Parts: sequence; C-alpha cells; structure tokens
Amino acid sequence: MTIIQAIIIAIVEGLTEFLPVSSTGHMILTSSLLGVENSSFTKTFEISIQLGAIFAVAIMYIKRFFRSFDIYKKLIVAFIPTAIIGFLAYNFIKEYLFSTLIVSVTLILGGIILILVDKKVVKQVSRYKEAEDVPLKNAFYIGLIQCISMIPGVSRAGATIVGGVFNGFNKKQAIEFSFLLAVPTMLAATGYDLLKTPIEFTHNEIMLLIIGLITAFIVAWIAVKAFLAFIERFGFAWFGWYRILIGILFLVFLT
Repeated sequence: MTIIQAIIIAIVEGLTEFLPVSSTGHMILTSSLLGVENSSFTKTFEISIQLGAIFAVAIMYIKRFFRSFDIYKKLIVAFIPTAIIGFLAYNFIKEYLFSTLIVSVTLILGGIILILVDKKVVKQVSRYKEAEDVPLKNAFYIGLIQCISMIPGVSRAGATIVGGVFNGFNKKQAIEFSFLLAVPTMLAATGYDLLKTPIEFTHNEIMLLIIGLITAFIVAWIAVKAFLAFIERFGFAWFGWYRILIGILFLVFLT
C-alpha cells in the first residue's frame, strides 16, 4: 500500500463511516479498484482508521455524553448483542464475508430498504422526548439490528438508523443514537481486531496508519456536518439510490 492509496482509502472511510452507505464496503471496493493487495495489514488498516472517524464524532458530541446518565444505560444495552455476536462470528466474517460480490449485493439490498424507510420516516413523530428515553428493550432491539451490519456492505449507520426508526425514534433521534452508539461499538471492534491480528507493523505501515487516522478524522468531521444538513433537507432516499447504483456498477465491473 502506498501513501496515496492510504490517503484515498482514509478519505473514503471518513466520508462514509456515518453515512448509511457502508464504510467497510466502500473501503473494500476502493482497495479492489486501486489494486491494493488483500493482506492482513490492509484489513487491519481498513478497520483501524475507523478510529479517526470515531474520535471526530466523540469530540463533536462530547457534551451530549455528559448531559444524561440514562444514555449510557441505553448504549450499553444496545451494544451487548453486537459484542456477543461479533465475538462469536469474528473469524467467519473475516474469512468469508470480505468480498466485492457480498458488498455489491448488500449495498443494493440496503439501498432498497433505505428508500422504503424514507417514506415511513417523513411523517413519523417520535414516541420519546429525547433519545435516552427509549426503553431498554427497544435499545436492545436496535442493537440486534446493528448486528446485521457485521456483513460488509450493510452499513452500521444504516442499520442503527433503520433500527431506531422502527423502535419509535424520529429521523433526528435515530441519527443521534446511531452516532452515539458508534463510539463504543467501533472502539470495541477495532480494539478486538488489533488484538486478534498477529502482525508486526513495519515503520512504513505505522506511518500509513497515522496518515490514515488523521485523514479519516478530518474528513469525518466535515462529512458529519454535511450529512446532518443533507438529511434534514432531502431525507434518506438519495443514499438508497446511491447504494443501488454503486452496488450495480461494482457488481458488473469488479465481480
């Protein structure tokens, strides 16, 4: 992997981590398009640089984390299904699901679901005053739905937003809960992956990781602000059509 390739992949990560389009799927497809070798370091790089994007959101929402203790209880409950299933399915996911074919298909299917959900969410009024008012059982259901995003191409953000909508959140609350849940989920996923990956980084690989982290942080900061403004005005349907288009293109040319 060259520095230019690392920067491009990190830009893709920062742009897509919190959008309902699958950052992992886009990085897999980008790496394939750039001709990057599918090595242990490449897979670790693609997961590790997500920390840069996560830190961007953690800083942006830091006041939100201190506003109410209830939000921690709901996030912990929502995180439990992902932690258990992720631990049990880790080896299977890494071995069999990181392919352009799977990513292309799940991008298309996820796009169709987003378009349908957009019609539901337009007029939906929240059952709750704040995101932390969601009952524990509903937070758990959102966490279960998030587990589907372990399949590359599904999108963690997309899964949790859809899960939030079907558990009583309005559009704004679903996005906020998705952002907040991303912090413990991605920190745990990245940390576990680093522990499970038997790799000794070279000086060049460490440099690539640092460049990737910084790039993903900066791009994610900008992307989140743009995403919130876009969703408020246009909704989720455009992301659905985008997913379908990209999925078809990669299905035709890369599989």
